[in-house]
Amino acid sequence: MLSSRPSRRRLARGVVLLLVLALLTPSVASALTYEPSESGSLQRGTVTDAAEGQTVVSTQGYTFRGNTNPKKPARLVALDERGGLNWTYQSRQGADAWFFDVDPLPNGNLLVVSPRSGNTLVYELDPETKEREWEQLLPYEDTHDVDKLNDTALVVSHMRAWDESQQVSNDEIVVYNRTTESVTWRWRYRNHFPNSTDGGMNEDWTHSNDVDPVGDDQFLVSPRNFDQVLLINRTTKDIDRRLGADDNYSVMREQHNPDYIEGEDGTPTILVADSGNNRVVEYAYTNGTWTRTWSVGSDSLNWPRDADRLPNGNTLITDTLNHRVIEVTPTGEIVWEYYATWGPYDAERVAHGDGSTGPTIREQNATGSYEITGSAGLVAGSGQQTSVGTFITATAAGTPLSGVGEELGTLWGHYAPWLRPVWMSGWDLFYAALAGLLLVGWLLTEVGVYGYRWASERSAAGGATGR
Repeated sequence: MLSSRPSRRRLARGVVLLLVLALLTPSVASALTYEPSESGSLQRGTVTDAAEGQTVVSTQGYTFRGNTNPKKPARLVALDERGGLNWTYQSRQGADAWFFDVDPLPNGNLLVVSPRSGNTLVYELDPETKEREWEQLLPYEDTHDVDKLNDTALVVSHMRAWDESQQVSNDEIVVYNRTTESVTWRWRYRNHFPNSTDGGMNEDWTHSNDVDPVGDDQFLVSPRNFDQVLLINRTTKDIDRRLGADDNYSVMREQHNPDYIEGEDGTPTILVADSGNNRVVEYAYTNGTWTRTWSVGSDSLNWPRDADRLPNGNTLITDTLNHRVIEVTPTGEIVWEYYATWGPYDAERVAHGDGSTGPTIREQNATGSYEITGSAGLVAGSGQQTSVGTFITATAAGTPLSGVGEELGTLWGHYAPWLRPVWMSGWDLFYAALAGLLLVGWLLTEVGVYGYRWASERSAAGGATGR
């Protein structure tokens, strides 16, 4: 019996080795066959209907501690009606530049928001010449959204405004005069929310990621970490209307880029990328309350961060962690799709201006919840329809581990796209991670076996000496 143990251990080692090799084979094959010119980092997906004019997409890119990965660049991408690449633009200033909001302006130029090195550079870009008509360096860190109010005034969503000496957050919405380089209007979150909101003030308390003027009287703002959207009165500074509540994830969870729409009957409506719930939702305000009238994509979107209603009734969605932009019908069918790595943030159909200019879902008689159909695949052209994060969440759903599965799936979806090498798919990385875990488990087992054998031999030797 004892003599058979070494052979069983050798057999187990062989099985483990074969499993490790099998799990690593896809990533090795990807590395050997990878061609940078065919990487698909910019690639057309499903296109069954031509877009109405040019689409501009901002991609965040990957920067860590001031170091930008040139293989995962921040850039602007312009696409034609059928998803052909018109041009790309990368910042020539600052190695650690990000791109966030990009707004089409009435004169055909683009307003670009690009944080870097603790400040935010805002500029008006001529898309034809790629020259900047003007630029303004704001003393605000990591600003995601700035809107132009007129030739001199900008409205800025200023987040991460932490006062270390006072241990308070000064996150705020400000109107900034470019001529005088001064703030002419200010609205601070801490004057309107309890200090305990979202667990208490910290360096990124609100993560206020969006501000849009609504008429001349209000601003629509999005404190992401508070899980709500606010309409602020510019005169009284009161909160005129509020959608959502802190930690009420059934309404929204860490949303981005809400748009305010009024139907023909004047019903206030908000279309928003409900990022934490991996869906896009629309709410109508009727009889003194908000009612969800539309939801799309909960089984396939991954951290969407922008949604615009187009004049044709379709919705342009930036599906960030699936690295694509899609146009979907009211019932969720993809009619236009483009893959734009790394981390698209904002997408605009230029001819229609900034944000949503189309009808509400109620006006289209399309209320309800819909899956997204018709994609070319979550990796362009692969036919792959399930991401690793979705697979982890779905596998654990309905079991006692559902909560853990959802957390792991979310963590994987948020971090794996940035950590994996450009030649690896998400599934390649997953299989390689399993191989790594298997190797670690094997090594720990071997250490335990040899440790136990060593301790047994020492004990036996000690016993023999004692006799």
